[in-house]
Amino acid sequence: MQSSESSLESASPFMITSRSVIVDHERTSDSPIIDKVQRVVWRSTLLASLHCRPSACVVLPRRFMRTISPDEATTGKQTTASTTSTPSRQTTMAQATTGAAAPTEALAFCDFVNVAPTPFHAVAEGVKMLEAAGFVRLKEGHSWETSEPRVKRGGKYYVTRNASSIVAFAVGEAYKPGNGFSIVGCHTDSPCFKIRPVSKADKSGFASVACETYGGGLFHTWLDRDLGIAGRVVVSDSSTSKSDSGYTSHLVNIARPVIRIPTIAIHLERTQNETFKYNLETEMVPIIGMVDKTLNAPVPTTATAAQPTNPLDLSAHHQPMLLSLLATSLSEITGKTIEPQQIHDFDLSLYDVQPSVVGGALNEYIFSARLDNLFSSFAALTGLAQGTASASSLSSQEDVKMIALWDNEEIGSVSAYGAMSNFLESILHRVASTLAVEGEVKDHTVVHTTLANSYLLSCDMGHSIHPGYPQKHQANHAPLINAGPAIKTNANQRYASTAQTIFLLRRVAALAEPAVPLQEYEVRNDMGCGSTIGPLVSRLGIRTVDIGCPQLSMHSVRETGGSKDIGSLIRLFETFFRHFRAVDRSFVTAET
Repeated sequence: MQSSESSLESASPFMITSRSVIVDHERTSDSPIIDKVQRVVWRSTLLASLHCRPSACVVLPRRFMRTISPDEATTGKQTTASTTSTPSRQTTMAQATTGAAAPTEALAFCDFVNVAPTPFHAVAEGVKMLEAAGFVRLKEGHSWETSEPRVKRGGKYYVTRNASSIVAFAVGEAYKPGNGFSIVGCHTDSPCFKIRPVSKADKSGFASVACETYGGGLFHTWLDRDLGIAGRVVVSDSSTSKSDSGYTSHLVNIARPVIRIPTIAIHLERTQNETFKYNLETEMVPIIGMVDKTLNAPVPTTATAAQPTNPLDLSAHHQPMLLSLLATSLSEITGKTIEPQQIHDFDLSLYDVQPSVVGGALNEYIFSARLDNLFSSFAALTGLAQGTASASSLSSQEDVKMIALWDNEEIGSVSAYGAMSNFLESILHRVASTLAVEGEVKDHTVVHTTLANSYLLSCDMGHSIHPGYPQKHQANHAPLINAGPAIKTNANQRYASTAQTIFLLRRVAALAEPAVPLQEYEVRNDMGCGSTIGPLVSRLGIRTVDIGCPQLSMHSVRETGGSKDIGSLIRLFETFFRHFRAVDRSFVTAET
């Protein structure tokens, strides 16, 4: 069950490693937004941490860490002496020997990604961050002109679709109809394994959960990992099959190792070190337990010989132990007893339960799942929250500041809530039209004027030069971790950047305090070029630039990014939201 903010403040979580016991309540940031975000986003990763290798030192959120006495480690009872926080207490053995503190923004990101195993959870945590910063929910099915809350100047709003995509925006009080929208675009999804609609499969005495691969993942990296289950589940309000029963949707997160995809032993397949090949369907088999008549007994059903199985009954589709795990988790979340037969559908994914951490001898790296692209999404959420935090932040602003975080980028963005959908376009039209009515402007072309004056900063992670494969980068376009975001260009428009859109970004980066360094990325002529949301959204006629922070091991179950880059990206976005309108106005072209 999710803890309230007050219970988090009074909680006293601790973690035992092979070398130390560390808990810490010290303040992590002078930024009220970062501090608020950490308190809202943080959920205990202790359970998952206890399943890591004994030698692993897991960095818990610094706000909830303090040194504890041996007695407290043994008994779990807090002593009086241990209630005093230790100033500048380092959170890893590496920090203790080098004195290199992990950046606050990197720790805040780790807190975020550790409770965001799916796009649903990422959006839910984003909603908490936005609401803590004063944003209010709008619903697509309601009027934004006549229903409360109404879209108006000085307001801050967000809209979700499918609970896996979100658009948030803040309207400048000096906004005039036809003025542009300053937009940051990212995506919320990452490659993973998704549980099939009929997942029950018993193989050679093992209870298996059949999955479908999602996106272009490095799926061999999922072998021999501790995997949890997370996603969205539809349940009925009653364990009976009454037709008038209500139905609700809940997020679940089974944050412990319940599934494993085992490799074959070297003794049984001697060629693995020379040519490692595997069949995704037949050889990558997620196992959840052993086939046992008692432990894996069928879920009770109301079907009889005279009455066919209810279409809502999933008991024959999935392992009973899987349904029981979900029911237990849902019972904890709702505070009500949920039976397996109340589960009627779900969108569930597997994920690696090893927590995201700051690492490296000098804490220069972030070792994490889903860097692509929750790294950018978290920076966008934080940048918008901080850029509109003060009471006067919107008072003289003439534009609409917006973020758009889409699902399904990894599979082409072709969905009702992907970047190729009408989600952003619809909101742009509705907001521009509503504000025009509020300003008593009757110009029917105001939406087109707004699009022409808008600008999209499309941000998706990029490829750092690899120490083992430096030849994979073009010699003069080889970005490096922790050296700032990279501008992505491609002559064949796989990226939407142009000289003019890049120039505007450079102006924004120079205005940041301190200035944000920018790098360049362009693919080699003898290699194919990837793409992202930028070209898809630019079809609306919005000026666009594509950027991304460099990382290693993209699409692996564990990726590597820069702990300094997250702060640089947040600073870039915050500066963009505060100053882009003035920067854009100062750049005159034949079309302006």
